[in-house]
Amino acid sequence: MATLIEIDDPADPRLADYRDLRDVELRKNLETEHGLFLAEGAKVVRRAVEGGFAPRSFLMAPRWLDGLAEVLATTDAPCYVLSEALAEEVTGFHVHRGALASLARRPLPPVQEVLAGARSVLVLEEIVDHTNVGAIFRSGAALGFDAVLLAPRCADPLYRRAIKVAMGAIFTMPWTRLPDWYDALPDLSAAGFTTVALTLADDAVAVDEAVAGLDKVALVLGSEGHGLSPRWEQAADRRAVIPMREGIDSLNVAAASAVACYVAMRR
Repeated sequence: MATLIEIDDPADPRLADYRDLRDVELRKNLETEHGLFLAEGAKVVRRAVEGGFAPRSFLMAPRWLDGLAEVLATTDAPCYVLSEALAEEVTGFHVHRGALASLARRPLPPVQEVLAGARSVLVLEEIVDHTNVGAIFRSGAALGFDAVLLAPRCADPLYRRAIKVAMGAIFTMPWTRLPDWYDALPDLSAAGFTTVALTLADDAVAVDEAVAGLDKVALVLGSEGHGLSPRWEQAADRRAVIPMREGIDSLNVAAASAVACYVAMRR
């Protein structure tokens, strides 16, 4: 069972994993260097542990201890107990969900392992907003997609904000990063997937038409700003668009992913 340790000093070095959570660049460097990530909120903490990620430690306000007792019983990691005011001083924001956990990252699996048995896959290119990445994972998981592949420059799915928005879907959806950006889509085609790029290209057809009758489909989504790169747009087997009202040409990438996933799963 986790050891409960009461903390009354915000400078306590044992709280290092939880400092300055609003500083994105600092957190990226710290979490990469130490091979950790943070889960926020009782539901997400529970799902992370149930997903097999090993806790390094927990940080909780007293009122959350009973609600996570069964999780704390599964590990001998320390649980730092401190007031909500002190937690805010350490983290830099109001921890209104009352519970945080620092967990160890796992090595990313190879692409072939993630694709094994998959029929519906999301492929993300240079989506840099953590909220969008988390929302895409959540939509994909909810609508029956089997896996997510990320280009090297995509935002980290294990960043706290992405995890929070995904509501733990990142712990259950198989995912990994693509080692080769340039030939990623031809490689997927060679593996038996039809790659369908969401784009405003002139030859794009309605997404329901693009995915109709396909056995294995890979939906390809581009960055928040310029969309897909010319390389990926042209390398895709098919190009698709979500038909919209005149005068509106696009949706936020997270919203577009939800619509396209719904249509694809009805194919």
